[in-house]
Amino acid sequence: MITGEQKSLEEIQSLLEDAEKVLVVGCGTCVTVCFAGGSREAQILSSSLRMASKLQGHAQDVTDVTVQRQCEWEYLDEIEKEIAGADVVLSLACGIGVQAIAEHFPNTWVVPGLNTTFLGLPVEQGVWEERCAACGDCVLGLTGGICPIARCSKSLLNGPCGGSEDGHCEIDPDVPCAWQLIFDRLTSINRNPCLSCRCRRTGRFPVMAGQERSSAKICG
Repeated sequence: MITGEQKSLEEIQSLLEDAEKVLVVGCGTCVTVCFAGGSREAQILSSSLRMASKLQGHAQDVTDVTVQRQCEWEYLDEIEKEIAGADVVLSLACGIGVQAIAEHFPNTWVVPGLNTTFLGLPVEQGVWEERCAACGDCVLGLTGGICPIARCSKSLLNGPCGGSEDGHCEIDPDVPCAWQLIFDRLTSINRNPCLSCRCRRTGRFPVMAGQERSSAKICG
């Protein structure tokens, strides 16, 4: 799922500038689950903005509404009237939702209320860990279902760096080395852990975004 975190109240106010009518739009899917942009968060933020603007001597008319998904036109159509009446729309969705509103309502000024953080997996209640970087060139079929781009601190695609020690990352000893996880995973299911061999067999040579694919060996 896509995770996000709410921007500070000060930053949000700076984005709203001197708008008199503000519509806060929540999203009912991913950002609701991570407690960043659902109906409850939209209501709380709306109240905070009204209070803050009043205390600063420039009372703003801030209302809120939440749709099931901001990334689909059919749900945005449901709030067309509310959007038309706002000077600025404050989206509490991921970056896709912000852009969806801006594209669907080209005459509307839309600003983000969240910072989209990553595509995460819930590992326990209220805790998400990054599992996918949405790189557009998925190599999970080569790496045993473990993403080296998202889980390696250096996003290495050719195996572990020289700094990994005892299966842990040199950046943070509490973080497991992604490539150790990949090796252990492939070994545990009786798959050849040599990435070079697996790449040659499948014809898939992973590359970072923006690089050209090469037929060179991936590991030693």
